[in-house]
Amino acid sequence: MPFSLLVSWRYITANRLQTLLLVLGVALSVVVFVFITALINGLNIYLTQETTSKIAHVELDPPSRVARVLVDDSRFVAQPVSTLQRKQIRNWQQVIEIAESTPGVSVISPIVEGNAFLVRGEATQPIAIQGVEPNKVDAITNISRYIIEGSAELTTGGLIIGADLATELGLLIGTPVLLRSERGAERLLPITGIFRIGLANLDQRVGFLSIRAARPLFDLPDGITSLGLKLDNPAEAPTISIMLQNATQLKATPWQEVNKSLQDATDAQGRTGNFIQGFALLAIVISISSALLLSTYRRRAEIGIMRATGISRQFVAIVFILQGVFIGALGAFLGAAAGYQLCVQLASITRPDGSSMLPIAPNEGGYMLVIILTIIGAALAALLPARAASAVDPVEAIQQ
Repeated sequence: MPFSLLVSWRYITANRLQTLLLVLGVALSVVVFVFITALINGLNIYLTQETTSKIAHVELDPPSRVARVLVDDSRFVAQPVSTLQRKQIRNWQQVIEIAESTPGVSVISPIVEGNAFLVRGEATQPIAIQGVEPNKVDAITNISRYIIEGSAELTTGGLIIGADLATELGLLIGTPVLLRSERGAERLLPITGIFRIGLANLDQRVGFLSIRAARPLFDLPDGITSLGLKLDNPAEAPTISIMLQNATQLKATPWQEVNKSLQDATDAQGRTGNFIQGFALLAIVISISSALLLSTYRRRAEIGIMRATGISRQFVAIVFILQGVFIGALGAFLGAAAGYQLCVQLASITRPDGSSMLPIAPNEGGYMLVIILTIIGAALAALLPARAASAVDPVEAIQQ
């Protein structure tokens, strides 16, 4: 073992209580770092999963059209919007084939959607209808998971609505209700399912029909209004959207574009976590630096004797830097292990329904990062004490 390592280790073990307190202080800061990192990353994962599990990762819509401009005797006349055909995807079967051949796409659901009114007696409530294939009712949003009454079966031609909307109109399973679409078509439909997802915009204003029942209501005998896609990795939605848009010439919208508020919220949480992590590392630097600086003044005589025997200033500086590295490494590994155990225990605490009390991700604690940062921070913290120790005059130190 190099002599500098041996001297550093003897200095550390000479006052074991002080060293223990230092290591525990460093470990506590590391635990805070790990906990905050695991909590923020876990919250980001939870929010992303909750959001992406209920919406399409990529939505393909007909491209936006602008009224064409006609030239008449050198005059520009805008074509009336009323002459434009209704936007729809007519070649949707071919689009599905393209999407199926795109790597990363796992589920494809054709959708016929439109606005309508539910009428019961004198009560009228607006509703956004989504017509889907009966075997893909759970393709985009797992409606079956949230059914509280009835079922998610659409083959019978019934209507599935949210619990809040059902309460507003006093609708129960089997109750017939008049659905009047934006195209003026009407149909009397039974309520076959009631769901509660926990999102107001879905529970109050969304209903599901079979695509076969929705087509005549919205005057779409052949085309569809959109295609909803689920991906193996939702984070790849922007890249896959560009690929599909170029391949199909349709408007491809990734879920991140529709949920920018979620991205802003997770970014804000990340910045808050960075501040807390920075303070934890600062506490490590201050505690190690102050303790080693105190050790420098306490060991002035010993340092003077070493210098008088020919030990160089560089050697003295290395001894104190190694002390900081030893303390930082011991505290980092101890704190990382304790932080992981703490996160595991907190993640195991569940509510009566089985969900976790804290959306914490024990595997996302940034353990390697905090260990490296702690050791580097400890080494930097030891620079000032090392400089002070190496500057000790051997004559003055021995005379004192």
